[in-house]
Amino acid sequence: MFLLTSLSLLTLIITILIMFIASFLSKKMLLNREKMSSYECGFDPKSSARFPFSLRFFLIAVIFLIFDVEIALIFPLAFIIQFSNIFSWLFTGSLFIIILLFGLYYEWSQGALEWKE
Repeated sequence: MFLLTSLSLLTLIITILIMFIASFLSKKMLLNREKMSSYECGFDPKSSARFPFSLRFFLIAVIFLIFDVEIALIFPLAFIIQFSNIFSWLFTGSLFIIILLFGLYYEWSQGALEWKE
């Protein structure tokens, strides 16, 4: 029991020591204006590189990613038709596509697919 306690304490001390050393070494001592600015081929930047990101574009990208993953989930349906019952295959595939269509209709009705407002 003493061995387990001492090893746990030693592990805790080593972990805290490593975390302290890592946080001390990761601190930036000097904040230089040139290093913090964006680099544009040696020229002074025309404007700030940290402009606000379009939330509409981000939403379209997330919707594309969701539907892209769902399309990747449909592909195995073509290979599994040989090994399954045709009625269960049709039911599963149709249900999945219907859920996709309802999701698409919902996004369309909420105006998430409209680029211009």
